[in-house]
Amino acid sequence: GEPGLRRSQRRRGQRPKGDGGSNGVAPGHNKSELEIESAMNVLRARCYESMDNRERAKQHYVRALEASDPFCYEAFEALIGNHMLTAREERDLFDNLDLGRDAQHGWWLKALYECKGKKYGKVEEVQGKLGALEGEEFGLSSSLDVLTCKAEFLYHCCEYRRCYEVTQRVLQEDPHHLDVLPCHLACAVELGRKNDLFLLGHQLVEEHPARAVSWFAVGCYYLCISQHDSAERYFQKATGLEKDFAPAWMGYGHAFAYQDESDQAMAAYRTAARLFIGLHLPLLCLGIEYMRTNSLPLAEEFFTKARAISPEDPFVLNELGVLAFQRKQYSLAVKQFKKALSLIPDPYSNTTWEPTVNNLAHALRKTSRFQDAIEMYTRALALTPKQANTYSAMAFTYQLMGQPHRAIELYHKSLGIEDDAFTSDMLFLCLKEVSNPSVLML
Repeated sequence: GEPGLRRSQRRRGQRPKGDGGSNGVAPGHNKSELEIESAMNVLRARCYESMDNRERAKQHYVRALEASDPFCYEAFEALIGNHMLTAREERDLFDNLDLGRDAQHGWWLKALYECKGKKYGKVEEVQGKLGALEGEEFGLSSSLDVLTCKAEFLYHCCEYRRCYEVTQRVLQEDPHHLDVLPCHLACAVELGRKNDLFLLGHQLVEEHPARAVSWFAVGCYYLCISQHDSAERYFQKATGLEKDFAPAWMGYGHAFAYQDESDQAMAAYRTAARLFIGLHLPLLCLGIEYMRTNSLPLAEEFFTKARAISPEDPFVLNELGVLAFQRKQYSLAVKQFKKALSLIPDPYSNTTWEPTVNNLAHALRKTSRFQDAIEMYTRALALTPKQANTYSAMAFTYQLMGQPHRAIELYHKSLGIEDDAFTSDMLFLCLKEVSNPSVLML
């Protein structure tokens, strides 16, 4: 039950400044009694976990930290690593932890705990705490645990290249630092690093054949090269080895979803939602699958559940906006898309958010706010140039504004990138309108 941070500090001869003083022992109890009580709570939690009673297991893990030993990293890792807490429950846990009378000693450990937790809606706060941990006061810039937190934060911000650089640094210093691998592998998939995934997958299977992350790496390689059948098999193998390994369950569901096998995908996501009661992503993916099959009431139900667990995730708000758009509730869609973009530090400089910017433009066009829509289409093109659909949508907006000449220019740009029946038809109408101004656009 000892934090990996302390182990990595001993390897490097580091020690956070101010690491002395109070040990957080409650009045009337000695340290050994609280440690025994904490260990008993952890054992009870594990028993409930083996019985698939996640709620009771969570209660005992929380009790091990709050009422017994706030330094019980085993309980903390179970709660955070197994995604047992919602955003609110996580915040309450951090507020209730008594890490001792020494404010400086308690601060760095609490900061590390919080950096390992959920980061939605706390980007600036987490960034500040990571900066402080890496600064001169605490001197943890080379701690692999802090670097892993930094990598996870960058992945959360969709800064995949920077994240990959950090994870590579961690693995170069310690090739057996398995905690950073899920983040490293996910970044490799996002960046299309097929060769890296192939080599790392082979290496992990040889060195750690009994670990889920090894077969997860192989599944990521096949997912990256679009061999989804093979990806399914290896993700399934990973879940069989360690059923509490959340990335494997999500990858398993994604592999089915890429092949439009909604029933199997939803079965994987449902299992993940049951196993990881504090993780909103399976519920979000279930909502997406239901929306894809036009089951809008069920989609809304799962999006609402996902938002209850993580209310400040922009991806959830984006999907709620898409749902409102499909229901022709365009004003609500505009509100959801704007809220999603407001939660992102700099949405107009990261290509990940181009679909949300484009979605907002469509919703603005539907509410007849044409000039605002044009501005959003322009920003979407700045993020991802040469998008035929965006040029076509912008041209259609100009056409609705009564500017056929500008629309014709953009329709031609769109057709120069990709041939499309809608664009060709609307271009024909525009040309007809220009050649005969008395003709009204239908």
